[in-house]
Amino acid sequence: MEYQNELKKLENIDHLRTLIDKSKTAMLTTFGTADGFHSRPMATAQLDVEGYLWFFTNEFSPKVAEISIDNKVNVTYSNSSANTYISINGTAQLVDDRAKMHELWDPFIEAFFKHGVEDPKLILLKVDISDAEYWDNSAGALGLAFKWMKAVITGTKFEPGEHEKVDL
Repeated sequence: MEYQNELKKLENIDHLRTLIDKSKTAMLTTFGTADGFHSRPMATAQLDVEGYLWFFTNEFSPKVAEISIDNKVNVTYSNSSANTYISINGTAQLVDDRAKMHELWDPFIEAFFKHGVEDPKLILLKVDISDAEYWDNSAGALGLAFKWMKAVITGTKFEPGEHEKVDL
């Protein structure tokens, strides 16, 4: 039974990675200030095989201060051209691991951190995913039209795409 659960977890992570790779840019939402929720775009560095989301960030940014107050976060992805949407809940932590930074480094990040991996402000934000929900309607217009016609002809409920909640 434990083997099946682990296999299902790996399948869920792999499917989420496929959907995330279509978007790459997330909205990270934190809570921890008198102003309530705060969201900002973040470039995803990686969703690893263990189910951790990784982002580069500035150690002295407001999001880091908010996470120090309440480390529960929500990460959302929206890709309207692919008709995929993801909402992820988890807990965030800061990781100062230069080897991991080298592994994840992308030249795009250098626009924000001029000194590269050795930038003293650079730190990794790691999100331990507790659960996720996704909508995958990537069949395209023709696929959706076929599903709609099938529902009309058979009298069944129209299901435009895949929608699932997963625990990691």
